[in-house]
Amino acid sequence: MWVPGSITMLIPAAIIGMQCLQPRRERRTATLPRVLNSHPRRQFDLLRTPILGSILRYRHFRRSIQIAMLVVAALVAFDGFHGPQVAPINLAGVLPWTHWRGLAVIALLLAGNLFCMACPFTLPRDLARKFVSPRFHWPVPLRSKWIAVALLVTYLWTYEALSLWDRPSATAWIVVGYFAAAFAVDSVFRGASFCKYVCPIGQFHFVHSLISPLQVAVRRPEVCESCTTHDCIRGNEHQPPQRGCEMRLFQPKKRGNFDCTMCLDCVQACPSQNIGILPSVPAQMFRDDRHGSGIGRLTRRLDVAALALILVFGAFVNAAGMTEPVMIWMHQWHARIGSMIPVVTAMYAVGLLIVPAIVIVASGGISRLATQKSWKELTCSFTLALVPIGFSMWLAHFSNHFLSGWSTIIPALQRFFSGASSNASGSIPPWIPPLELYILDFGLLLTLYTVWRVARRIASSDTRALAVMSPWAVLAAALYSSGVWIVLQPMQMRGMAM
Repeated sequence: MWVPGSITMLIPAAIIGMQCLQPRRERRTATLPRVLNSHPRRQFDLLRTPILGSILRYRHFRRSIQIAMLVVAALVAFDGFHGPQVAPINLAGVLPWTHWRGLAVIALLLAGNLFCMACPFTLPRDLARKFVSPRFHWPVPLRSKWIAVALLVTYLWTYEALSLWDRPSATAWIVVGYFAAAFAVDSVFRGASFCKYVCPIGQFHFVHSLISPLQVAVRRPEVCESCTTHDCIRGNEHQPPQRGCEMRLFQPKKRGNFDCTMCLDCVQACPSQNIGILPSVPAQMFRDDRHGSGIGRLTRRLDVAALALILVFGAFVNAAGMTEPVMIWMHQWHARIGSMIPVVTAMYAVGLLIVPAIVIVASGGISRLATQKSWKELTCSFTLALVPIGFSMWLAHFSNHFLSGWSTIIPALQRFFSGASSNASGSIPPWIPPLELYILDFGLLLTLYTVWRVARRIASSDTRALAVMSPWAVLAAALYSSGVWIVLQPMQMRGMAM
């Protein structure tokens, strides 16, 4: 009964939303003298908040948290190789798959790309660059997200096919492989080539950080207009020297959080202290078509659209693979074939590649009937508009595991430091499924709002906008319905002894 009651709340929400979407009339107060607005209220800036702002501005803050995360990664790798190969009592079985993923999506929702800020994988290359500088630039033909898309698909398939969550040694090898890959790439190529073009985890954060309420941005644009050194992107040779943005994002022309690791190098480099962590309208970048420094127009990039599409459908396929009905179906075919790998491969090929391709091609073709825009622009624009519903599924799914299994770290640490054998047990609190449904509700509403705004930008009238957006709204509703079904199913709580 809770589900129909929740769904009915979408009706008044949709009515209110449509009212808000109508063009605003000019207010009578618009003709008042400007003197009334001559002293605007100072904009919120996380870097200017008491205590926390001072900590974030501290020159060695990022390096400190990277070292802390490096220690954690070393403990995970060591326990994964040498500890018992039982996921619920091994650090490699609980920290990456239960705690890190849950905290990452919560951080993305509340603040932004905090986990790229704390990423330890670039520490070895930073140390090596004190002695040897890379000579080459990343090849021009590879300056896209296609490598990351392929690696992301491979990771999603491997996670299920090889049961990475239940194999601490495999998790340890992934950690070591990540350090080796980041070191190898960035020791040869300049800048942060691994982060920008290769790292699949980073791409997950880049796309979903566009929904975050904060972004690294310029405080006063007029200050940048008179700047001649552009230290935010070039760096400087002051004492101590400070590098600029290795992701090649020029702050005065930067838009949103895409490709931003929140390293705050630009904050340290800016001689005018004109860069802060400022409020951002969630999903705003999906709704317009302006050019951004280092990323161009996202609505013209098929590689970014493919990345977003894999993340949206991957959220639902990944979560569905842990539900009881899907697991029963998979094990039935496992019993017939004798191997789980072909079953998982078929499920991911259909759910992650074939169905999304067919649906996106068809939706783009239907939208093109109502406008003169190209299929590429329509498909890229509306595919990005689906990111909120995909992120809501990731958030609901990972939050479920984190909130249900947060205590699993305690017995794992006890066993690691004292050698005592124990099990991490737990259960799903009754308030978690309603919370997950509320998260999905929010994702659907934000997606529908974004789809409408994109349609209004593309179409010449409200009638044409409704025609253009209709297939994408139906797709969003279908994804939402599948998410509700997933939430209401019994789910395997991996990394826990239920």
